[in-house]
Amino acid sequence: MPVEVIMPKVDMDMTTGRILVWHVGEGERVSRGTPLFDIETDKAAMEVEAEAEGFLHHRVPEGAEVPIGQPVAWIYAEGEAVGPPPGAASATGAIPPAAASATGAIPPAAGRGGGGDGSGATAGAAPAAIGAPRAGPTETGAEGRPAGLRATPAARRLAREAGLDLATLQGSGPRGRIQGADVRARLETAMSPVPSPAAGFTPEAGGLSVTRRGAGRGRPVVLLHGFASDSLSWAPVEAHLGDRPILRIDLPAHGKSPLLAVRSFAELAALMRDTIDRLDLAEFDLVGHSLGGALALALADTRPRRIAALTLIAPAGLGPQIAGDVLRGICAATRPESLAPWLRMLVADERLISDGYVRQAMAGRACAQLRAAQAALAGILFPDGVQAFDLRAALDRVGMPTRIIWGRRDAVIPWRHALTAPGRVALHLFPELGHVPHLERPDAIAPLLRGGMS
Repeated sequence: MPVEVIMPKVDMDMTTGRILVWHVGEGERVSRGTPLFDIETDKAAMEVEAEAEGFLHHRVPEGAEVPIGQPVAWIYAEGEAVGPPPGAASATGAIPPAAASATGAIPPAAGRGGGGDGSGATAGAAPAAIGAPRAGPTETGAEGRPAGLRATPAARRLAREAGLDLATLQGSGPRGRIQGADVRARLETAMSPVPSPAAGFTPEAGGLSVTRRGAGRGRPVVLLHGFASDSLSWAPVEAHLGDRPILRIDLPAHGKSPLLAVRSFAELAALMRDTIDRLDLAEFDLVGHSLGGALALALADTRPRRIAALTLIAPAGLGPQIAGDVLRGICAATRPESLAPWLRMLVADERLISDGYVRQAMAGRACAQLRAAQAALAGILFPDGVQAFDLRAALDRVGMPTRIIWGRRDAVIPWRHALTAPGRVALHLFPELGHVPHLERPDAIAPLLRGGMS
């Protein structure tokens, strides 16, 4: 019997899913784990993999909207006869793609390929009509889009309606695909009174800075720092990680990375995905702190097969509250005296932040353009002292071993956000620590990191 490929449920309130693009053609061989197709919801883009080995047949068209749990294709074993897709009366209750229009699956609009292209295909049409390659413009076809530009049907529709050039966007989907959320974010930015970055700093170009330490054995460890910090902040805990290969990535407008103009969290996450993809790591452990924790979670949601273990330290993205006054104070400080009070709010024991530490931190923030770029980023990600992105659904989806580390005296992001985590996520709550546990007690945090990486 062929194996059905069903539309998965990736959000709690999701009832249907739309096929954005197929990665495997009709009749092509697939192996277990082969990426089959992409779907998109309001909260995430997701790549769906094959759970069996064989040959793919009876695909529903790209752009079709299919109820959760219903088949979108079938995988036939080597030598198995390919006939019509199994009927609606099968033991599993699965409804074949040929009957999708009768059960709530919505075909693409006329002229966009698939069953609605005016070909006369109906729910009773032969299965071959469903699995056949859809008619429509190619990547360099009638729509005149640039060769190589990848975008979902929803993104193309929204951009066309708004008169927006897709070539000006950076996609947040798999392989840099532009999604509907990317277009909506750009349109919202255009309508919002967000100060132009050019008013405070001159945007630069280039990729994010990556520094490496060690070439030892074992899986690499990728470290993502928090807002207004840099890769040097990991030094105290790195000393406890042995000879594991370590890669540190500086966020835009942080450390050695360029002063990039970022317009949304989705755009920031796309930059981080591009950086990770260029590193070409087959498998790695991922650790993120604060804003870096939010980016680590977004990576785990879209690159799950490559991340062996995930550690989130006081991550953003699990609730709306954040101490906006602390962020604004750090960005505005031009002298050690004005920076010190805000840095001391990051820790539970203020004695850890010495005057020398403050002077060194201020020396790294002496560039007015860097401070302006970080202030602009804070205004976009945390407008009015609120986290403008929500990754709780992503945390529900991640399947790799995951742990959250948090200080219960955190004055920046409430530690109780950790309580939204599903039961399979390990929680480590330290009553005597603040927002930067890995700086306050590296000797206590490093063993947890090593344990999660074993």
